[in-house]
Amino acid sequence: MALTFQTLSEFLSHGHDTVIDVRSPAEYAEDHVPGAINLPVLDNEERAEVGTIYVQESPFRARKIGAAMVFRNAATHIEQRLSHHVGSWKPLVYCWRGGQRSGSFTWMLSQIGWRAEVVQGGYQSYRRLVHAALYEAGLSHRLVLLDGLTGTAKTEILQQVAGMGGQVLDLEGLAGHRGSLLGEMPGGQPSQKRFESYIACALAQMDPARPVLVEAEASKIGARILPPSLWEAMKAAPRIDLEVPFEARCAYLVEAYDDILSDADHLREKLEPLREHRSGAVVEAWFELIAAGDKPALVARLMADHYDPAYRKARSRYAVSTQRQITLPGLAASDRAEAAARVLEVMAAL
Repeated sequence: MALTFQTLSEFLSHGHDTVIDVRSPAEYAEDHVPGAINLPVLDNEERAEVGTIYVQESPFRARKIGAAMVFRNAATHIEQRLSHHVGSWKPLVYCWRGGQRSGSFTWMLSQIGWRAEVVQGGYQSYRRLVHAALYEAGLSHRLVLLDGLTGTAKTEILQQVAGMGGQVLDLEGLAGHRGSLLGEMPGGQPSQKRFESYIACALAQMDPARPVLVEAEASKIGARILPPSLWEAMKAAPRIDLEVPFEARCAYLVEAYDDILSDADHLREKLEPLREHRSGAVVEAWFELIAAGDKPALVARLMADHYDPAYRKARSRYAVSTQRQITLPGLAASDRAEAAARVLEVMAAL
């Protein structure tokens, strides 16, 4: 049976025991339905081979060879990764457009006695729902931005708010990037489609009657672009501004960015392009501090010479509808916990 979903929330509430993506590993890696496991009925090389035969030789021959590959791979999945499932197991299967790959695999599972169903339109129908949520309509959620200069521990406070029961959209976590020139994180960033999936699905599972806390960001986080509906909502959202002394921010960043600060060659490589914006003399002064291994002094100079001026310039481009300020004496664990509690109070009042 082929299932059709009208909204992303409906798709995410499918009610099946397992979601199976039978596309190739490369297709799955770019993006997939949240929680789906990958059981490819054609791997990357097999899919390319069948596609080449289809175009250059014969569609019939491509289907014949492809069918043999599909059923052979499906049999392997049944013998190995699916062998433990009982008769009442109810999987939901999809491929690229809900065609032969998912149809064949679903038929085989059904013949065994499992209550398998297929997604009408496959991944493309899911992607259309994500696109509609982020590109074709305004957000129904009430966003509140957590703002503050670099080094005010916004991400940690955001996460603490989530731990206290607040609704939070952690964009840096979803983007796999800390949102600055030196913001790379282990594992790299997801694809743009995957990033959008993360955002759309997170919002679809939130209560639109309650505010959602989002860290103030630029329109790009690393190489990932914020979808237009989210970006427009963020620009219009009320802000909670964290005020933290310069020295406390520097000390926090020395600890939070120790991985980047400890890699001198990579650090110089990332800072080199700023000669065009901050002058060669300024960048050379940074490089001298890198060579000396003086992380606190380097962070202080980077903050004063680049990060704080860039942040203030970016903030001046947008009008702020409402702003509440939370002033912290420092960024010790107790300070961050107090800030999170106060953010929750402000959110409730907005």
